[in-house]
Amino acid sequence: MSSKQAKFYITTPIYYVNARPHIGHTYTTVVCDAIARRQRMLGVDTYFVTGTDEHGQKIERSAAAAGKEPRQLADEVSATFRALWDRMGITYDSFMRTTDPRHEAGVQQIFRLLRDKGYIYKGSYTGQYCVFDELYVGEGAAPGTPCPECGRPTETVSEQNYFFKLSAFEDQLLRLYREQPDFIRPETRRNEVISFVRGGLRDLSVSRGNIKWGIPVPDDPDQVMYVWLDALCTYLTGAGYHWDQKTFERYWPADVHMIGKEIVRFHCVYWPAFLMAAGLELPTKIVAHGWLLFEQDKMSKSKGNIVRSETILEVLGADALRYFLFREVPFGHDGSFSFDALVQRYNADLANDLGNLASRTLTMIGKYFNGEVPPAAAPVTPADEAIQKLAAETIAGFNALWADYQFSRALETAWALVGAVNKYIVEHEPWKLAELPGEANHSRLGTVLYTCAESLRIVTALAHPVIPDSTARIWSLLGLGEIARFKLAGLKWGELAADSRIGKVEPVFPRADKGAIERMQKMEQQPSTTDAQSTEQKPDQPSVAAAPPASAAPAEVGTQPGQPVTSAAGVAEPLPEGVAKISIDDFVKVELRVALVKVAEKVKGADKLLRLEVDLGDHTRQIVAGIAEAYSPESLIGRKIIIVANLQPRKLRGLESNGMLLAASLEGGRPVLAGFLEEVPVGARLK
Repeated sequence: MSSKQAKFYITTPIYYVNARPHIGHTYTTVVCDAIARRQRMLGVDTYFVTGTDEHGQKIERSAAAAGKEPRQLADEVSATFRALWDRMGITYDSFMRTTDPRHEAGVQQIFRLLRDKGYIYKGSYTGQYCVFDELYVGEGAAPGTPCPECGRPTETVSEQNYFFKLSAFEDQLLRLYREQPDFIRPETRRNEVISFVRGGLRDLSVSRGNIKWGIPVPDDPDQVMYVWLDALCTYLTGAGYHWDQKTFERYWPADVHMIGKEIVRFHCVYWPAFLMAAGLELPTKIVAHGWLLFEQDKMSKSKGNIVRSETILEVLGADALRYFLFREVPFGHDGSFSFDALVQRYNADLANDLGNLASRTLTMIGKYFNGEVPPAAAPVTPADEAIQKLAAETIAGFNALWADYQFSRALETAWALVGAVNKYIVEHEPWKLAELPGEANHSRLGTVLYTCAESLRIVTALAHPVIPDSTARIWSLLGLGEIARFKLAGLKWGELAADSRIGKVEPVFPRADKGAIERMQKMEQQPSTTDAQSTEQKPDQPSVAAAPPASAAPAEVGTQPGQPVTSAAGVAEPLPEGVAKISIDDFVKVELRVALVKVAEKVKGADKLLRLEVDLGDHTRQIVAGIAEAYSPESLIGRKIIIVANLQPRKLRGLESNGMLLAASLEGGRPVLAGFLEEVPVGARLK
């Protein structure tokens, strides 16, 4: 295997510094950290980069509003990110700031390279610009046109800029997506990107002349670089581009860029085009995850609807948060967070299941075998063999699911082994075996406890990248030394050495009571020292949205991540005067059903209409819906939605529509389809 093949390079997004870090940033970062930890355990030379994005007009304005210089604001907030990652034990190899002189020199070198190759030219631009997303809106947009990413009104800008010939890369990008179908994950994001590129690419402005807080354009100090070109190049400079050529040659290209789904266009269209133009290798894979949704009653405007990771660290520790995010949130989908759910998952899976298995197994080894792991003696019973077989299946299944980014299912597989071994303990009652006389019974007791201890070792090794602190303690209690030195590729049954001396048994996961929830809620009421700063996010980080009540919760909240949800997004408010209340008898007349979108296409001659074919389990029907401006057809295929199934048919543009989609209506009339976080069968009736 060559040195290129033997390495692994992963990145988080480069987090914007106009707001303090929150649990959304933590989600992406711990996923990357766990992937990096596992790669190291597999013996792969691993490089992990994170950092902060510190330039742009939004930072300039936020600093002015706070009475600070942009550099001061950037220094303060960047330090909070690094301090949190260090506190959580995040194993990054490089933390690159876009204000770092090494980065600035590297970005200027990329700009020169693109310019000298003929892909950058100077021209005039008059049009609409979204400060929040640092995004230029298409030509011909009217003043105040809503941003296509966040919906905020755009500003009119007129200036001379440098432009990148993005239009020259349309065919190359489409060929990339076709020839490397795994380049963008999941498939829904890939389909969105393909649809966007097929719609035509315009040249992209890559500099600004009306702001000063940015990296100067080479040979033209009156212009600063577009913040997205600046930030994306951090993936190069974080690996040594232009300042550590040996490291750069060792690790580039990136194997995985981990991002939030709202920044797919920047990473999957602009970034590969920049690299193609520069003649640099493309990343192997860009993986986009969903949003974290929060119950509104847990949040408030004074805290910017943000949950601080520090709150959870103080009460339950980092592993509780890490496990919850991996286990509770199916990767790639939106997930829901609440303190209640966090504590329930912690108690059920960690305290009751894994913690109980470790405590019982190690305590009995200490009591009945003087603290030394007993050997597994013959004869082996069918029950013992069943555990051994399940352990082997668990290792194989966990590895396959993890490699496919199905982290929640991988952990579910490991915890199935934990549950089976806990059941095995109950059925074999080793405490009763210990009371029976004779060597045969003592030998049988040893086999039972070895089976438990070896299963515990296997689960601990598999779970270590996810919950590193607690698994390191269990590993040490098993008398195995430092788990970080363990080679995961060799994990198999029977490697736990008999006579290994266990450590002093202490609870690894003390059970949390209701007071833990109350303490975390109370801590969230205390303002952070950085709360005075803007809580808005640039879309270069995992999104966090406040979820509406369950009675009207859409699968994706339609406000910009991090912003309070308004009544237009479905938050329950008192009925306006004049709106009649209905009886339960009226409500049950409405048949709400779960439907799966099988076909979605635009209606010819109608900009706002889509024709859908939806599966209701027992039949398929056609629905025409006015959602074309909010959803591309590709993004809907395979999605579960809610429809009113017993509505009288009506014709739209000559097409019969047999039903109506359920959606929230946001400000400006933008629809957000209702859906589910949990798996719900097609055709299910809502009550």
